Amino acid sequence: MKIAYLILAHKNPRLIAKTIKALSSEDSVFFVHIDSKSNLDEFLLFEAENVLFLEERVPVYWGEYSMVQAILILIQHALTASKGGEYCVLLSGSDYPLRSKEYISRFFDQWRGTEFISLAAIPNAEAGLPLSKINTICIPSDQPVLRFLAKASGKLGLARRDYKKYLQNLQPYGGSTWWALSRSACQYILDFAKDNTFFCEFFAKTHTSDETFFHTILGNSHFKQNIRRCLMYDDWSNGPLHPTMLNSSHLDFFEAHPEVTLDDAFGPGELLFARKFSDCTLDLLNRLDEIIKAKGCKITHVELQRQAVRRRGNDRAASIDDTYRNG
Repeated sequence: MKIAYLILAHKNPRLIAKTIKALSSEDSVFFVHIDSKSNLDEFLLFEAENVLFLEERVPVYWGEYSMVQAILILIQHALTASKGGEYCVLLSGSDYPLRSKEYISRFFDQWRGTEFISLAAIPNAEAGLPLSKINTICIPSDQPVLRFLAKASGKLGLARRDYKKYLQNLQPYGGSTWWALSRSACQYILDFAKDNTFFCEFFAKTHTSDETFFHTILGNSHFKQNIRRCLMYDDWSNGPLHPTMLNSSHLDFFEAHPEVTLDDAFGPGELLFARKFSDCTLDLLNRLDEIIKAKGCKITHVELQRQAVRRRGNDRAASIDDTYRNG
């Protein structure tokens, strides 16, 4: 299974290098977008044929459409590269895998044709998706005067709009920024964005549009029937703005569960990646590597047992067939 990892980052160069090393194989390729406000040289810690740091970079601001623009650039490069993947997996510079690269490859092979993106129609209180998420106007940072006026109007409850006037018959959807999508779904997103400028103009003035842009496109497409929740573990127990930095307690949880799963407003599913780590928590990842290795050994043992059972079953079936044929 060929996998293209799309990494959107602005810090943590050592963590990113470790993540790439953990996931790197002859069937993986990495496309890395570093925020143009960051020093790219700090991230060039190594050279590898399957790692491309994009020259086309944009300044990314949290909660603004610039995140969508950077992700679209990553998708475009992944689909046009000669070594692109069957799946594109979007990660941040704060992420690390919860399973081995071999396990992840088998997982995508087994779930081939499934799109992994947390998806819920807006509004949805259980999923944390109020109508204001799509109807509140957000002016980007490169228009400071209008941005100030919009914020001032927002405090008075005036920076509002009705999405139905702009999105035509499209139902808005939302969910997590991070996803894993098939090549065909990614191509559909690019084509839709190119052919529907009104759609991009609407989300260019939508707060945290990275949590609604891709979701609304796929939620109104034929891909919707094959969607399952995203594969990212994060802990929002400290509030809705930013996930908690992961610590040893989280690793205890990962170690105690053969499979890390979740079932919430976005549905059930296994989680293959986790955030949030940093260059300051690399010692945790050394322990996580050992946990991943131990889980891999257990899987190998169980799989060997299953193969033995299948062989015994096949041998018994063959014996019965021989007896039947010989009368």
